[in-house]
Amino acid sequence: MTESVIQVGSLVWALAGREKGSCFVAVGVDGGFVYIADGRHRKAEHPKKKSMKHISPADAPVYTGELTNKKLRRLIYRYLTHTEQQQTRPLSGEVF
Repeated sequence: MTESVIQVGSLVWALAGREKGSCFVAVGVDGGFVYIADGRHRKAEHPKKKSMKHISPADAPVYTGELTNKKLRRLIYRYLTHTEQQQTRPLSGEVF
């Protein structure tokens, strides 16, 4: 993974550590590290420093506005509910 893939405002998935499987927003990028927060457990004021090899970018647009804790929670919630709806939607022609 390169720095150009993960930018401030990108939604990312934690691949390792206690946060494994959780969704976060990148609030800072420094060399080979990304600072991540979710606005609930990890506030924007005290982000987690995570190596780029321990996170994966999500398929979501990059948010370019101000990153407050409320906006972090909202971005993650909208992304998770949107992807959940897409996965549970029946395929065309599928009969239950």
